Amino acid sequence: MKPASHSRSIGVLLVCSSAAVLSTQANAQFDISGNWRALIHEDQPERGPGPDIMEYVGLPINEAARIAGMSWDPAQLAMPEFQCRPHPSDYGSRHSNLRVWQEVDSASQITTAWRTHREWQEPERTIHMDQRERPASYAPHTWQGFSLGTWDGNMLNILTTDLKRGYIRRNGIPRSDEGELQEHYIRHDEFLTIIAVVKDPVYLTEPFIRSSNYIVDPALAIAPYPCSPAVEIERAWGYVPHYLPGQNPFNGEYANRYGIDLDDSLGGAQTMYPD
Repeated sequence: MKPASHSRSIGVLLVCSSAAVLSTQANAQFDISGNWRALIHEDQPERGPGPDIMEYVGLPINEAARIAGMSWDPAQLAMPEFQCRPHPSDYGSRHSNLRVWQEVDSASQITTAWRTHREWQEPERTIHMDQRERPASYAPHTWQGFSLGTWDGNMLNILTTDLKRGYIRRNGIPRSDEGELQEHYIRHDEFLTIIAVVKDPVYLTEPFIRSSNYIVDPALAIAPYPCSPAVEIERAWGYVPHYLPGQNPFNGEYANRYGIDLDDSLGGAQTMYPD
């Protein structure tokens, strides 16, 4: 029969070992916190000044999205309702500098959430890491949506739902409030890559994938971004700038400028592939 003191020692050792394993598992993640400067070294025309009117090449859109885009008038951007609108989270990863920090439970030292703050229009977002339940189907949707994250090695996977209606591209191509966003945050030393996959049963026939790169910048200062809407163009009350079907005067302008077929310029899943 083993002495009681020996049994107690084994029990304490097992408890300590289990706690160490749980602590290691809980913290088996990469640190993505910091100030991240956007590297706009690809797709600069789209991410900077914006895409051309009716430039839909590479978008897996259906006919409903195409009609919505061809009815869109860029004068809508001057409307007070749109002037201070932040980018939704599925489009925000393409633009502006980024700050990331973590919320840590003081007792367990487990990261319960990642928080982000973007420069453009100052949207803030919470990525929950505690696998809480998603909101009810009748809960209000928001620009940033509801996000749950999990780690897979050095990659943070995030699934975002409950998004307000937004846009796939800043030239009128919509994304419905049934759309979902799957993201992958991957840190390579001082670089952060964000891969965003948008799925939308209303306007997309296939998932739409984009990637964006950032470099850590400890000296980066993200200043406030105050925005006050104002009436820039006098319009009749309730009027929204638009084009009726078949009356968009820019139809074919993008295709003619670059010498491509009009049908190809209007997008569709087939325009995503080399063949």
